[in-house]
Amino acid sequence: MIIPGNLLQICNRARVRVPLLCLFVLLSHSLPGRAQQSGFGVASVAEALPDAPLPAQDNSAKDQTAGTATIAGVVLDSDGAAVSGALVRLFLSDGRQLEALKSGVNGEFTFTQVPTGSYSVTVDAARFTSFKTERFTVAAGQAYSVPQISLAIAGVNTSVVVRPTEEVAAEQIKAEEKQRALGVFPNFYVSYIPDAAPLTSKQKLSMAVHDTFDWTSLIGVSIGAGIQQANNSFSGYGQGAEGYGKRWGALYADGRTSDLLSHYVFASLLHQDPRYFYQGTGTKKSRLFHALSNGFVARSDSGKTMPNYAYLFGDLSSAAISNAYYPKSDRGAGHVFTNAGLGIAGRAALGVVQEFIAKWLTTHSSGSTAP
Repeated sequence: MIIPGNLLQICNRARVRVPLLCLFVLLSHSLPGRAQQSGFGVASVAEALPDAPLPAQDNSAKDQTAGTATIAGVVLDSDGAAVSGALVRLFLSDGRQLEALKSGVNGEFTFTQVPTGSYSVTVDAARFTSFKTERFTVAAGQAYSVPQISLAIAGVNTSVVVRPTEEVAAEQIKAEEKQRALGVFPNFYVSYIPDAAPLTSKQKLSMAVHDTFDWTSLIGVSIGAGIQQANNSFSGYGQGAEGYGKRWGALYADGRTSDLLSHYVFASLLHQDPRYFYQGTGTKKSRLFHALSNGFVARSDSGKTMPNYAYLFGDLSSAAISNAYYPKSDRGAGHVFTNAGLGIAGRAALGVVQEFIAKWLTTHSSGSTAP
């Protein structure tokens, strides 16, 4: 084995820093056959080391290699008019989007340099429903024409807000409580809305209190007591201030008990709507019949026709209570039924006034039914 002196000298000097490298070099010179075969030497050490691994090649670029086919079409609406500005997208068979563009002024679009393969096209435009073609295949160099694309007008989405019946009834009551004949006298218990929402028991009470204790009731009672005083009605009360006061109190009590019992107590117990429902249409005969029946027929809370029990029982009960404060000569069962009959007749007459006259005199009348 022949080791060059200068190489040995280098290894002796550098053995502390690179002992393995020097050992490898010395061994390479001890094997002349292999050294000649492999070409080992100081300059060939790096060549003997294995190469670093190459980075993995991205083959996806090959998938995007431009092809030679074209895909074209025209976007139209259901009337055959061109739809410009529609978003047209080209999808591969695996669902990946290859390209997207917008249709031109005449609804036209063209995808160029499309590779061979299977595709589908989707179209989206404002005010139209989305459109998607069936899957189709294009070959190299093919000029494929997409079958007619016709977009349908998108359906108008409407939302219906369902509100509680009680809330609707509250709004209608609020409007009814603004109704006043000649702008002064309350005309609350008439509905100009044919299908008005039914009232709850609480709403019936609120409405009855609002109506019977309205300030105009004091004027009506005062005038009525004065007329009775002048006619010496219920003579047992006498005359003078005391007689007038008794008549005033009796008349006031009659009105309050009748209203509260018929409009609230019995209307709630029997599930009856205490309002008069204005008809406003049809022949005069049919309207007259509807008005007169107000004394005998009423509407239930469910909207069905029912006997006017609430007013009948209310009038009877009010007349019975009045036996406690009317003069003895004006008490008894006969007076009770007489007053009840007068009450029913009065309601029938009031229905005629409501149907043919009151609407014209009532301010803020709710509803849209024409008189």
